[in-house]
Amino acid sequence: MNIELKLSRRLFNEVYFPYLFDYKHRYEVYYGSAGSGKSHFVFQKIVVKALNKKRKVLVIRRYGNSNLNSTYQMTLDTLSKFKMLSLCNVNKSTLTITLPNGSVFIFSGCDDAEKLKSITGITDIVVEEATELTVDDVDQLDLRLRAKRDNLQMFFMFNPVSKTNWVYKRWFADGVTVGEDTFVLKTTYLDNAFLPQSYIDTLEQMRVNNPTYYRIYALGEFCSLDKLVFDNWVMRDFDHSKIDGQLAIGIDFGFTNDLCTIVSSVIDEEDKKIYVFDAFGDKGITNQVLAEILIHKGYSKSVIIADSAEPKSIEELKRAGIRRIKGSQKGADSILYGIQTLQQYQIVVNPKCKGLIEEFQNYSWQKDKLTNEYVNKPVDKYNHYIDALRYSLQCLGNNKVRSMSKAAFGL
Repeated sequence: MNIELKLSRRLFNEVYFPYLFDYKHRYEVYYGSAGSGKSHFVFQKIVVKALNKKRKVLVIRRYGNSNLNSTYQMTLDTLSKFKMLSLCNVNKSTLTITLPNGSVFIFSGCDDAEKLKSITGITDIVVEEATELTVDDVDQLDLRLRAKRDNLQMFFMFNPVSKTNWVYKRWFADGVTVGEDTFVLKTTYLDNAFLPQSYIDTLEQMRVNNPTYYRIYALGEFCSLDKLVFDNWVMRDFDHSKIDGQLAIGIDFGFTNDLCTIVSSVIDEEDKKIYVFDAFGDKGITNQVLAEILIHKGYSKSVIIADSAEPKSIEELKRAGIRRIKGSQKGADSILYGIQTLQQYQIVVNPKCKGLIEEFQNYSWQKDKLTNEYVNKPVDKYNHYIDALRYSLQCLGNNKVRSMSKAAFGL
């Protein structure tokens, strides 16, 4: 089928447009801040390329099941904006998209090695969140890019993270020379004309709440992480009943060796502040006793997010009268995602929350033994209250404080 594709330049950010039809580099590296539009452009470019000539495109993330709501949807959105989606064969069950000229997009993860081995004739590979992969993953993918076609390419998109990551060592470390077969482009959110102001405000708020994360996620810089995970918190007394926001309650289960924790806060989403007013923790707490504690605190009708690793405990709490308790949503790298979400706020902690304060003072990143740099993975210690706080953020959208009784605050 012959395709006549007419696209307005207004669909593209100006910073990327000069590279739309440039296929001379085997490797194209797009990095920088969150919201820079780099992934959207890569999918625009690869869709145009595949519409102009028959291609077999492999789209990769670390975990295959993370493609559905990210890369797969982004490809569909791109085809829709190009007014080509109705002409395509979309197979959600196999995560494939076939274009009208026979080009095919295949979505997979590095966790499905057998599927990757069975895919032949690959002409292009798109690697989203490249920092999540290992250098061995990338080298194996590179070996599979050997179809007898012209303009074979690999595209890499990522936000910079720790200098210990393979992307820094390959393209950015001191003494590294980028070869002529590689194109590198850094962009930031300031290059994206399509961003809503609310998103821009969120990124710029990081300048105050977490300067290190601001440099990484807003300025797109590689930064050395500090030892402590959180530096965006303060200890201060306050009257939580007078704060206009949303009540957030989280539970991390424990019994013999680990604390069972309940962390309660009010979230002021407009000012990006979290006010933690209560943090309970103890060992040897049965679910019946835990339910009594929650009822005593006035939370029997509140939405509570608990560790989904213990569905039996959640069900027992429901039967004991905590009707609106829910299991937390988890997935690949959910701990890191939760940390990054907390980093977007200034956290104000009531002095009586001594257990949480101790954890904030000690919760640390792991250190790479070879480079002596802290890596983007926390040490699994001093995190029981923090885990409950992470879970509690999934309460957002529920539990408006101003509509609740004083009992919800233990008053």
